[in-house]
Amino acid sequence: MGISEEELLAAAEELLAEEPQLPPPAERARLREAAGITQARLAAALKTSTQSVKNYENGRSEPRPPRLEAYQRILAGWAAKYPAYGAPAPAATSPAPTIAVEPEAPATFSSAPAVPAEQAPDTEERPARAAARPTASSRRPAAKKAAAPVLDPRFPNGPLVVLDGDGSAYGVGGIVLECPAATIVELVEWTLREAGLGAAKLNRYGKDADPLVVLTAAAAAKLGLPDRLEDRRGLRLPEDHPVVKQIGKAKWQLTQRGFGPWPRIYRKAQGSDRQCVQLAILPWDALDDRSWPGVAEMEPADIARVLGVYAQRVLTPRGSTAVTGLELMTALRPPTRPVRDEETGNWVAGHNPGSLGTEALAPAPPEARPEHPLVHSSWDGGFLAEEAYRWTRDIDLLTAEEASLPFAVGLDLNTAFLASSARLMVGLSEPEHFIRPAFYPKVPGCWLVDLSHIELDPRLPSPFTQDGTRPTGPAWYQTHTVAYAQELGHNVEILEAYLRRETGAYLDPWHDRLKTAYAQTMADLGVTPDLTDAEFLAAMEVHKQVDPAMAAVLAAIKGTVKGGIGKLFERPQGAHYRDGEEWPAMKRPTWAPWIRNAVIAKSRVNMHRKLANMVKLTGMYPLAVLSDCVVYPTPSASPLDFLPYAASGKPIPGGFRLGSTPGLAKLEGVQSMAWAVDLMEQGYNPASHVKGGDAVFDEGE
Repeated sequence: MGISEEELLAAAEELLAEEPQLPPPAERARLREAAGITQARLAAALKTSTQSVKNYENGRSEPRPPRLEAYQRILAGWAAKYPAYGAPAPAATSPAPTIAVEPEAPATFSSAPAVPAEQAPDTEERPARAAARPTASSRRPAAKKAAAPVLDPRFPNGPLVVLDGDGSAYGVGGIVLECPAATIVELVEWTLREAGLGAAKLNRYGKDADPLVVLTAAAAAKLGLPDRLEDRRGLRLPEDHPVVKQIGKAKWQLTQRGFGPWPRIYRKAQGSDRQCVQLAILPWDALDDRSWPGVAEMEPADIARVLGVYAQRVLTPRGSTAVTGLELMTALRPPTRPVRDEETGNWVAGHNPGSLGTEALAPAPPEARPEHPLVHSSWDGGFLAEEAYRWTRDIDLLTAEEASLPFAVGLDLNTAFLASSARLMVGLSEPEHFIRPAFYPKVPGCWLVDLSHIELDPRLPSPFTQDGTRPTGPAWYQTHTVAYAQELGHNVEILEAYLRRETGAYLDPWHDRLKTAYAQTMADLGVTPDLTDAEFLAAMEVHKQVDPAMAAVLAAIKGTVKGGIGKLFERPQGAHYRDGEEWPAMKRPTWAPWIRNAVIAKSRVNMHRKLANMVKLTGMYPLAVLSDCVVYPTPSASPLDFLPYAASGKPIPGGFRLGSTPGLAKLEGVQSMAWAVDLMEQGYNPASHVKGGDAVFDEGE
């Protein structure tokens, strides 16, 4: 009996449906190499690990649906373009389908510049190939679009993962790893041995970033952690908690912070081999809503995207954004470098010029605070008080014409502290005391000088004090403040000074990296420097809705700037502290209040210069200033109608200018003038509330 055509077709379909439908393992590797794609890049496209791709290519395992179908399409496309030697080329009329192998959100975690995939190194072992590698002439030409950045081959799965309760570990680029860990100790060992996580150092003398594992509430519960910390003051698990005991029993250690929202678990490094894992516990508010708005409530894959972009552009998080801002300074300016010992000829750790070194420097007495042991009960010479503006104009100085205007408009400077850190010379050595020295405007330090004789327009804040009031006698000031008094044409006679001989632009690489990160993230949200002022205002109205994930990254970058500067002068904390005692923060090499003073003094002086120029250009006086936000009485709700523009339509330099880069202004909020006057009469600062709602901005960006 004959076989019908339907039976033959059914048998063919059944055969096609059988698995695997892939070429032999050696051929899979040949095709990938012919296309110039690394195993890590293919793994990212398949949303799997580099080890899995390696297993596919040496025959140890096979992909399962739906990854199987995607791998089939990739290999079929490559086979059509790069047939094995001697194989017939496919018919031109029926090209094989292809798919893109780049991940949706490619990221690089190496400090080395990205190279095209055709040039990317692949250091992983490969089995012997049955067929020869195609010649260069047979390869696919370079794509017209920019090549995807290359992951560091030592860290094929990026800097971090977000672990959920089912054992799925979500990484950058959509990668999902399977984590079998049932305890914190097993999680640490899996992270270091199998996960392929980490990031390359940012400076040749620095250290690679340790891997970060973020735990969701479900993952934390699975690993034996409580849903909240009972110790709300210390924010850590007690020493007798089973998880802490497990860690110690396995010969792992915790830092002095203990097991809190951001615990670090480590063993002493063996040579250059670091053994350290950073955890972030989401149910313990590791990602606070102010610095990471809405991130803790996102799905694990989205959290991984937010943190992955931040890690690529800034640094793998090491704690709060403030902590990470401080860590970024050290990562970019490591305290030591290898130097040769002239006596032994050996290489030893030596000071890295331009850094703060490995030991905390003592502040000059005026740079400390009354609680510091250096000055407690032994110094009565006064303290330097360089702080951001908190000023409201005296209501009696408000004119009838100003009061009759319809609007109060707030302008805010983008990351003003970041802008002030650019090319900022700061002291890098111990302070030295001088009596009646000449003033040198380019020497960083603190100066005792009487500026009370300087009389300025009371409708503007004084540039010399936080509250904008006129000084009443001799006081300590940072160099930028004294230099501005001289710039205004006034005599400055120095009574005393504490100066540092070694100086440098310590914050320059920190500024440059964060400025680039800020600009990239603003561009992701549709706000770019090439927009007109009208387009900029329109883009800023909706930029947070364009991509909530990137809006969260932007907020984190701002928090990194503000918090990093604040951490330079961290004061004692805790109910048991007593004045005159040492506290942990002051022992850090990065405890440098004089650097914070310089940033804030420069920022406040820059603000006053703009305020004075606005008077010259427009005749407008502010109602209030709070750090980097200023409120003006205006005839229009749009800054386009009152900011200074030339006849050509270009902004006039000197005053406030709209724009997306650090130091330029954006619209902070619009309220009625009656609202502003009411606040001023009650003694409140309109700049604190001009944004609307419950927003209060006390330290700027």
